[in-house]
Amino acid sequence: MIELRDVTKAYRNGFSQTFVLRHINLDIDKGEFVTIMGPSGAGKSTLLHIMGLLDELSEGEYHFLGEPTHEMAEKRRTELHRTHIGFVFQAYHLIDDLTVYENLETPLLYQGVSRSERKSKVADLLDRFSLVAKKDLFPRQLSGGQQQLVGVARALIIEPRVILADEPTGNLQSAQGEEIMETLQTLNERDGVTIVQVTHSEAQARYGNRVVKLVDGRVTEDAATEERTAA
Repeated sequence: MIELRDVTKAYRNGFSQTFVLRHINLDIDKGEFVTIMGPSGAGKSTLLHIMGLLDELSEGEYHFLGEPTHEMAEKRRTELHRTHIGFVFQAYHLIDDLTVYENLETPLLYQGVSRSERKSKVADLLDRFSLVAKKDLFPRQLSGGQQQLVGVARALIIEPRVILADEPTGNLQSAQGEEIMETLQTLNERDGVTIVQVTHSEAQARYGNRVVKLVDGRVTEDAATEERTAA
């Protein structure tokens, strides 16, 4: 599903370059739940954004669903992102002026989904995530945990092939964080959604089945999770 070959990311500043990622080689198969870990500045979020087609690599190759994204026009990259990739952010990134219902509906509007189908899909996810009573509220009226549940539901509404989660519990209390991680694990185990998360937490890494560690922009370890948290 995800194939990175000798991927490097660098930013140019005058005559010098700052390397964020160096020669990353990584394969992620359909149905995996992979955790990317490493110290601050290791390149974790940059790697996730490249996988999500939100950022471009400087060198190397990135194949997503068998397609060479490094050779694509921006329009095709955007289409792939909107159709197959759900993103969950630490800071939620909900639209403040839209209700819960409208936040969930927005990705479907970008896809040109019909009104009746949008209504059906939003209703299904509101029910699935126990958000029916919150559908007319604005993000500021929700707790952090509720906002992140909306964020996960919004990522899922396009029926993505992969969900990319960047520190999805970083702003949450422990109980709320566990709820989010259990939700992601269920999506992976029951629905077969491929998940890649960035986290600093060893406990949250155990919800997945594989850990990739980055140091100074390089993969230093890639191994199965020793003791996966039971769903």
